[in-house]
Formats: sequence, structure tokens, C-alpha cells
Amino acid sequence: MRIAIGSDHRGTRYKKLIKERLTRLGHCVSDLGAHNEESTDYPDYAQAVARAVADGQCDRGVLICSSGIGMSIAANRFKGVRAALCLNAEMARISRFHNNSNVLCLGQDTTGEAEVNKIVEVWLSTGFEGGRHQRRINKMDKD
Repeated sequence: MRIAIGSDHRGTRYKKLIKERLTRLGHCVSDLGAHNEESTDYPDYAQAVARAVADGQCDRGVLICSSGIGMSIAANRFKGVRAALCLNAEMARISRFHNNSNVLCLGQDTTGEAEVNKIVEVWLSTGFEGGRHQRRINKMDKD
């Protein structure tokens, strides 16, 4: 799977851990920054990842900031992007199974490292149920 990953300065530690894990699992990871802890603006990275997913350059995206809230708001402005802020593995499962989320948003300051690993694992391995859920996504994707 082709996965774009990005963070602001408050998510670089988790971005590095997640990127290493995704690479070990055999995914092709595009790191769209930030690359250090110098203060940055989260919308820049949310837009880069969301654009990569919306344009089909990447299959999915992962965004990390301090809470995940700003990233999810910014990413969801792109047509075809379904960014989900997931605080636990069950939210990750439902975001994929019911909502076919294609961008995972995480908070480095709000979610522990062990839980983040579970979230990423579940989000990657859960499929989309389709059916009535596809009908709902179609309604959101209308112009």
C-alpha cells in the first residue's frame, strides 16, 4: 500500500515510529514532513497528505499533531478524503468498516504509544463493509 505520512512539529516522534513500522510491514511510505521539532503550521502537512490521497498518488494517509484535531479538520476539506481522528483501536476499526476512512489522524499528546500501535494495526487491517455505508459516503461526495 502507498501511504503518505505527515506531522507538524508536535507529532514528529510518533511520525518516525509509525513510518518505521509501516516500512517494516512492506508499505511504500512518502514522508511529507515535518522533519524536526522546529515550530510549523499543521495545515501545511495536512494539505500535503490529503492532496496525495485525493489525487490518487497514495492509497491512504496518516497525520499526527499534538491532539489530531487540527489535522482532521484541515484534511477533511479535500473532496474524497475521509480523515478520522482515532483515539483508540475501536474507533479505528469503525472508521474503516463503516466510513472507509482513508486518512488516519492521531494525537501525540493525547494517545499513548502502545495504543497508537494498536490503532495503526487495526486501521490498516480493517476492510470497508460497503452496502448502506457506501450509500452514505456517496451522499457526502456529492458536489
